[in-house]
Amino acid sequence: MTEASTPHILIYTAPNCPDCRALKNWLLREDLAFDERDLSDPEITEEAKARTGVRVAPITIINDEVFYGTFESQKPALITALRLSKDV
Repeated sequence: MTEASTPHILIYTAPNCPDCRALKNWLLREDLAFDERDLSDPEITEEAKARTGVRVAPITIINDEVFYGTFESQKPALITALRLSKDV
């Protein structure tokens, strides 16, 4: 991806969440920058709920698209949204 087409990625995560760790590790391996918000902060939890309608971890927002559920359930849609190769 070129810098001009680089999507804004925001993730809401919880400290002890294995799917959150898997998501962050995958994004790092793909060399994708992201902003992270910690759901252990009650204000962040309320922000996530107001923005997405859910209180689960992880929540991934790419530009304005919201993805939630386990990392494995999010991954196919994330690959599509990020225009990554399917064999990632």
